[in-house]
Amino acid sequence: MSLDVPADLLARAEAGAVDDADFVAVVRDSLPYAWEVISSVATSVDASGFADNEVPPPSETERGQLLRALASDAIRGGLERHFGVKLAFQNCHRVAAFTPSAVDSDRYRAFISPRGQLLNQSPELRDC
Repeated sequence: MSLDVPADLLARAEAGAVDDADFVAVVRDSLPYAWEVISSVATSVDASGFADNEVPPPSETERGQLLRALASDAIRGGLERHFGVKLAFQNCHRVAAFTPSAVDSDRYRAFISPRGQLLNQSPELRDC
């Protein structure tokens, strides 16, 4: 299971919509490593509107948290709304945050391009 959802929040979700604050709190508590990396990147955005993390996770457990957070449209979207950034992801650990105004930049387009993905490969990351 990706998220540890409290019973009261699950009951509210079954009855209707849940607000972002409650959802993001579950993500924060359930995926602490992913939260740490993403919050660090999101709060480190520089004047150009960009920040990234290039440090590989310390174990497969942490790698799994990051992959689950960024592979889920709901989780990723919730984190983007919470931090006010656009997240971009390469490999098993390279996460970048862009301010909304930087999404229409050469740097963003280069980061999310096939060329950018290819240039960010290495044999050590083959199975990540």
